Amino acid sequence: MTQLNTPYPSTAYLTGFLRSRGVQARQVDLALALVLALFAPEGLQQMHAAVLALPEAAQTVQTRWFAADFNAIAAAAPRVIAFLQGRDPTLAHRINTRTFLPEGKRFDTLEAYVDEDGGDPLAWAFGALGLQDRARHLATLFLNDLADVLRDAVDARFEFVRYAESLAAAQAHFDPLADALAAPPNLVDRTLHRLTLAALEQHTPDVVLLSVPFPGSVYAALRIAQAIKAARPEVVCVLGGGYVNTELRELAEPRLFDFVDYVTLDAGERPLLALLEHVAGKRSKTRLVRTFWRDGEAVKYTNFVEPDIPFDDVGTPTWDGLPLDRYLSLLDMLNPMNRLWSDGRWNKLTVAHGCYWKKCSFCDVSLDYISRYEAASAEVLVDRIEAIVKETGQTGFHLVDEAAPPKVLRALAEELLRRGVAISWWGNIRFEKTFTPELCQLLADSGCIAISGGLEVASDRLLQLMKKGVSVEQVARVTKAFADAGVLVHAYLMYGFPTQTTQDTVDALEYVRQLFEHGCIHSGFFHRFACTVHSPVGMDPAAYGVTLQPLPPGRFAKNDIAFIDPTPTDHDRLGQGLKKGLYNFMHGIGVDEDVRSWFPLRVPKTTVPRRFVEHALSR
Repeated sequence: MTQLNTPYPSTAYLTGFLRSRGVQARQVDLALALVLALFAPEGLQQMHAAVLALPEAAQTVQTRWFAADFNAIAAAAPRVIAFLQGRDPTLAHRINTRTFLPEGKRFDTLEAYVDEDGGDPLAWAFGALGLQDRARHLATLFLNDLADVLRDAVDARFEFVRYAESLAAAQAHFDPLADALAAPPNLVDRTLHRLTLAALEQHTPDVVLLSVPFPGSVYAALRIAQAIKAARPEVVCVLGGGYVNTELRELAEPRLFDFVDYVTLDAGERPLLALLEHVAGKRSKTRLVRTFWRDGEAVKYTNFVEPDIPFDDVGTPTWDGLPLDRYLSLLDMLNPMNRLWSDGRWNKLTVAHGCYWKKCSFCDVSLDYISRYEAASAEVLVDRIEAIVKETGQTGFHLVDEAAPPKVLRALAEELLRRGVAISWWGNIRFEKTFTPELCQLLADSGCIAISGGLEVASDRLLQLMKKGVSVEQVARVTKAFADAGVLVHAYLMYGFPTQTTQDTVDALEYVRQLFEHGCIHSGFFHRFACTVHSPVGMDPAAYGVTLQPLPPGRFAKNDIAFIDPTPTDHDRLGQGLKKGLYNFMHGIGVDEDVRSWFPLRVPKTTVPRRFVEHALSR
């Protein structure tokens, strides 16, 4: 499970590439199909039976709501799905009356938004005319209520995005997954099994590739593989994707190969070409590329060295075969940047493989998806864009690069304008000095509507330690240039980095306050630093003043690693203040107040000059 509003791009890229090499490739999004099946009339009836079968002691607020209002829920759900798919937009009027949708506990969050006059609780977010937005948010709350019922009555691990994530994330042992896969199938499992068999019958594949981008995709992927092996054991199943590339690099667990035949690492094009030649009897296993396989009870890794496919030659991604009119345009988080992730269907596109900077000490810079940098020419990129628009009929693009290179973005913008190609696009960058006001305006003219970038710890000392290559002053000028060009600016923020003090943390919130005060950024998100084994901090902890804790022995996943930081900072409680302050700044609240008021504990006064950002912008 990744997103419900748009297809994850890996299958579109691989389908397009394999077809360009003469392979008959088809793609299926079983995650979307699963959710649509669960909330279809038959799925809701089965959920209802599961709720009624619960003993009284196991009933929750949500299951009681579902049982009491089931008839109204069952009547509303198909209409809500059609509305979120864009097929029934006039339903927004009924949804906004707050009498059409049965409201469960998720709607309690709206009470926090009631204004002082007791008026419209969502007026601050959507204004008087935001009919569709308001209705999508209410409809999303309704779906979240249904997800809660699934979690309470069917599968406690169910999530729309992070389904059963704990079974796979940095999990040294395969036992939790093995136990879950051996357990009797529940309603979600049975539904996925039925959908898998239907896809097998429709496409009759010889080889099935399972893309696993995140830990929350692993359990369901292996349930799919389990169903395939039971029905057609001769089908070759292959596991790949972002999760595999980061967490299974030292895979030694033979039980995984009870479900899949091969596991491939990093960019999939070259390993898959080699693997398909092997399946066709044209290549031995000793000439596989970046591929794990089982030999008896031992796991073997074969990497016959062959050059990767140049990024210019990977072809144009295709969404052919995916039901683009059935994805759900959700509006879950009211954060203006986060809503771009879940609201609307975006064509995902990469402008360069890897990261051109590849120095940040918190990042997995040692892995291929960061370390091997290759850019495509602007001509090739716009050719791909035009082909995608022609195929999908949609002109919105999400550039999914780790950090889109400014040189490539300039060339892309100039080529889009030269050809008169009108699109909307957004993506991630580094707030570096190359993004001058002139370049920011050029990007906006070419269709850039939003950018996000890492301000991270908002401390020049720590930015230098993490080799970010930017300063707070520089970030202020770059973000202001984008904002002045009419581009929405989102800042990724971090706390808990090695040696970060309480003073650093208070100062970081003051920098952020001033950036909001001067209109440099429009949204942001604070996340807790996590050390990974592939990052510079994980590989050389002494350079960052921390000590790593030993990893548990195991033969499966390895990624996050705990560490001991001797700096006496209560990051858990400080994090509460950072998130509370940021949330209020995004809504224009308390932007001129002392930042100490947001923290739940006594903190020192900020050392940041009150007019720091103002002076940075004037320079």
